[in-house]
Amino acid sequence: MTLFGAECNGSVGRDKPSLEADGELRLQRAERFQMEWRPVHADALLPPDHRARMIWSAVERLDLGRFYAVIQARGSSPGRPAIDPKILVALWLYATSEGVGSARELERLCESHDAYRWICGGVSVNHHTLSDFRVGQGAALDELMTQVLAVLVHGGLVTLERVAQDGMRVRASAGAASFRREASLQKCLSAAREQVEHVKKQADQPDPHRSARERAAAERSAREREERVTRALLELPKVRAAKETPKAKEEARVSTTDPEARVMKMGDGGFRPAFNVQLATDTTSRVIVGVQVTNAGSDMGQSEPMLEEIERRTESKPEELLMDGGYTRLESIQKADEQGVKVYAPVQRPRSEAIDPYQPKPGDSPGIAAWRQRMGTPEAKAIYKQRAATAETVNADLRVWRGLDRMGVRGSAKVLCVALWAAIAYNLMRWAAVGGLT
Repeated sequence: MTLFGAECNGSVGRDKPSLEADGELRLQRAERFQMEWRPVHADALLPPDHRARMIWSAVERLDLGRFYAVIQARGSSPGRPAIDPKILVALWLYATSEGVGSARELERLCESHDAYRWICGGVSVNHHTLSDFRVGQGAALDELMTQVLAVLVHGGLVTLERVAQDGMRVRASAGAASFRREASLQKCLSAAREQVEHVKKQADQPDPHRSARERAAAERSAREREERVTRALLELPKVRAAKETPKAKEEARVSTTDPEARVMKMGDGGFRPAFNVQLATDTTSRVIVGVQVTNAGSDMGQSEPMLEEIERRTESKPEELLMDGGYTRLESIQKADEQGVKVYAPVQRPRSEAIDPYQPKPGDSPGIAAWRQRMGTPEAKAIYKQRAATAETVNADLRVWRGLDRMGVRGSAKVLCVALWAAIAYNLMRWAAVGGLT
């Protein structure tokens, strides 16, 4: 009773201020119609060490000739001036570094966020331009990735002494219900063609209640639907070739939404449409030195094209390649050994415990025998631990913080573009982290 009785009615009550005794409250109230004059220029919006400035500085050092080559607004030709590709490149790199992967969201940020407004410098951008630029500059983007690596290699930041490879399955922009067998695909194709003809007839006798833009959108939608179903039928033989049994070949299905996507086993054990993004990372600098996209559900055999990818970009091969058991194929290990690349990958355990897995087997080539013996040493086991500490953490960074967890685009070419944006943005941050970019 003391807590709610005497004490509350005693000292607590006496300390309570009295409005009647002290007069009317004096408050600072919100006033949103008062005019303000703020002499601020765009460059004052960001601090000197802001990431947007760092990315802009990096873009200014790179050769963007391929991006400029496709611009048609030249001289006295009709049309409005094009947006400087330097702005669009910097916008997508900064947006990717912040985990923004939507063109509409990026358009909104360019109007409301100081960092994006600083990059734009007063230039207005819309989501159509941003979306087309993101996935429509594949060759130029590929060259940009190579340029960044060339700078890092030339500066001694990337040595390629040891490279770790790992793949991650990224959710595709397609639903499970979009996968259909051949008979269903043929029906869809017939329906799509009928819809195209129907839209064409409507164009000859336009509906006065529909605008020209609506009629054009309907025609484009019907045409794209027909094209997707046609591509799905073309992809069907590839899916069948990957099946082992006649029944599985007969039951093969392809997505009508994204024909190049494949159903894969994801990290949580479920099966969903996805793409397999392969990344190779230098263990010393933690810089991504190779990016590839495949629709193969297995990592088996992916080390060979990755070695070619690394050599294409850096003009040299890594001295050592670290990869998990999903890549272990004797032919791949042998080819890597012939190219002077020492492979560190787990050796498959035999069924009998009496057999030493690290001893060469009859018929092993010198490269395979050397790999088995090498993986049985404590030094090799210590080196192999760097694979997970490097590749898996980099993959997790791209998935969690750079937006590479679910694709909003369709087709392996566009998926590769998104993966390249993520890799370049990540490498620029690594460049800045080691002090080579200011």
